[in-house]
Amino acid sequence: MKPSSTLSASARLSASSTWAAGTAQTAVPLARLGADVTGIDIASNLVAAGNKRAAAEGLTNLKFQEGDACDLEGVPDHSFDLTISVFGAMFAPRPFNVAREMVRVTRPGGRIVMGNWIPNDPTFVAQLLKISSAFTPPPPEGFISPMTWGSEPHIVERFSQAGVPSENISLTRDTFVFEAPHQTPMQVIETFRSFYGPTMNAYDAAEKNGRADDLHRQLVELATTQNTSPNGGSSIPATFLRVTVSV
Repeated sequence: MKPSSTLSASARLSASSTWAAGTAQTAVPLARLGADVTGIDIASNLVAAGNKRAAAEGLTNLKFQEGDACDLEGVPDHSFDLTISVFGAMFAPRPFNVAREMVRVTRPGGRIVMGNWIPNDPTFVAQLLKISSAFTPPPPEGFISPMTWGSEPHIVERFSQAGVPSENISLTRDTFVFEAPHQTPMQVIETFRSFYGPTMNAYDAAEKNGRADDLHRQLVELATTQNTSPNGGSSIPATFLRVTVSV
């Protein structure tokens, strides 16, 4: 996942899209259910990986293409019945543009669904991002934190400016559990270190400053403290905000 601009979408078992499609964990299940799915991601390597996975599974109703969640050039208006971004488009740098583009490409009567991490939430990922940010250089002037996508006033303001009435915006807290029955919390952190953009960036910066051990210690302590598995593996809950927008 790159802290830039990606997105993916999907639809009513007809036309659908996923933003920041990444590893296709959202797009593939939708396609298996019979939806025509377009996965959109800013990273060309992830687009290639997604198309390779779709081909391997014989999912002719699933395609991936490059695109920027802030400016979906080439994607026609009202393309999708359902537009989805799970912990992806929240990392795009221009959130008002993201909301506008999500609304633009979704058909009237369709839905937008986002999963966003919540600022200052005490559970795993929000705290992982908070710790990671303390080890990275200060953001550039004008930077808007992706965590603002987990705040109700910001969400309502962004979609309202995109033309959606506030009564059409529903916000619900939910919990995702990172289940890794054969991994210790330390191994879970190693996975984040290798594959999760914000954590990868934090480790890169910490290594340059000679603080990698300190970062690693804090993240392993976090995962260990929040682990609820009684069997030696990992079961780590993370609360997020589920955003549903009726267009």
